[in-house]
Amino acid sequence: MKPSHHECTQIGELLGRIGDRWTLRVAVALNDGPLRFNRIRRAVEGISQQMLTRTLKALERDGMVTRTVHPTLPPQVEYALTPLGLSLAAEGMRLGSWVRDHLPEIDSRRAEFDAREPR
Repeated sequence: MKPSHHECTQIGELLGRIGDRWTLRVAVALNDGPLRFNRIRRAVEGISQQMLTRTLKALERDGMVTRTVHPTLPPQVEYALTPLGLSLAAEGMRLGSWVRDHLPEIDSRRAEFDAREPR
């Protein structure tokens, strides 16, 4: 059955978010268990505080991350993957493994292509 226009729009939106620079990296960072904000920020090299906040909120909105506030002074906030988020992280790691396995071939093909193309 062909997806409706609405479904195609939703799929495109989600694939765009999943394929952005940070979403899979944040999901994979949370794969081993809950982390506090600054631990995630250290685990995801190069992400700004603002981008991490946006990414976590989008993942939380989509039901892939939970945010737990612990009643301490100051309050401690912990982020964890839901079962849906765990499945996303698993797919991200699977895709990363595919890239790692094929990187030598891809690098070789790129070098061949670049050698043929005028600069």
